[in-house]
Amino acid sequence: MNEKILQVENLKKHFTVEKKQVLQAVNDVSFYVNKGETFGLVGESGCGKSTIGRTIMGLYEKTAGNVMYDGRNVHELTDKEKFGFYRNMQMIFQDPYASLNPRSTVKEVISEPMEVHGLYKSKRKQLDRVYELLEEVGLNRDHANRYPHEFSGGQRQRIGIARALALDPEFIIADEPISALDVSVQAQVVNLLKDLQMEKDLTFLFIAHDLSMVKQISDRIGVMYLGNLVELTASEALYEKPLHPYTKALLSAIPIPDPDIEESRERIILEGELPSPINPPSGCVFRTRCPMAMDICSIEKPQWQEVEQAHYVACHLYDHTIGNRDPVNT
Repeated sequence: MNEKILQVENLKKHFTVEKKQVLQAVNDVSFYVNKGETFGLVGESGCGKSTIGRTIMGLYEKTAGNVMYDGRNVHELTDKEKFGFYRNMQMIFQDPYASLNPRSTVKEVISEPMEVHGLYKSKRKQLDRVYELLEEVGLNRDHANRYPHEFSGGQRQRIGIARALALDPEFIIADEPISALDVSVQAQVVNLLKDLQMEKDLTFLFIAHDLSMVKQISDRIGVMYLGNLVELTASEALYEKPLHPYTKALLSAIPIPDPDIEESRERIILEGELPSPINPPSGCVFRTRCPMAMDICSIEKPQWQEVEQAHYVACHLYDHTIGNRDPVNT
């Protein structure tokens, strides 16, 4: 039986913006992550993916709901308990150009978490560990005394990964770690993460907007739209039989390398502008762009339900199927 290491239960995160308006970044999202797996979270920019990651880490305070890590509520930890929590959970940030201190050498960037947590009494042992981490992520010890601006984007992201590994965590939130990189470098970073996962028995929450790349690394995938989780299932099942109209549109946008197939296949083009999370549509938030919208979609919010085994969706097209079971408690 799989061990659930992270459980997100009915999570909401709202921000107050200009004129005291409320921006509903995350709305009633629930999912779990099993120990040792990679859970992918995908959706277009602004859908709330990164906000979920930062709220799980405690960088944002939740508005409602719970984040349970290893049986403990993240947002109820004492300062002392948070110190231990951050040893077990680390984050790889999206922008490798902004997430590294330009005034610090690579050695200082990677060793800072070790010093904060007092891992090594000997500076020699600490430096040896920095060298080990650099080699683990495909760099070498000669890079330790250089500054971030001396590296390419892919190399900087490797430095960010080495920093995330500095405390030997068991869970890593990778917040769009490849979106700022060239396509050729993206595959290298994804392969590196997969190798590190096998070597160190890591668990990943992998946040991205590129479904084709997420498939290569994820065991299960959750699809988000405008702060809501609209579909969740195993990676292969999502690609072979997507259920939600939004998921189908995302998959249809992935280019196929065979020109004959690419030319003949049907693309699903979503019309209309992405609604504002300050004033989301009534009922189903996707209805204003959905090619299959019905009258009920503007009136009632679709319920989260299990349509097939371990395949969950929030869509009125499946109202008469089995389900209405919460994936957190299933």
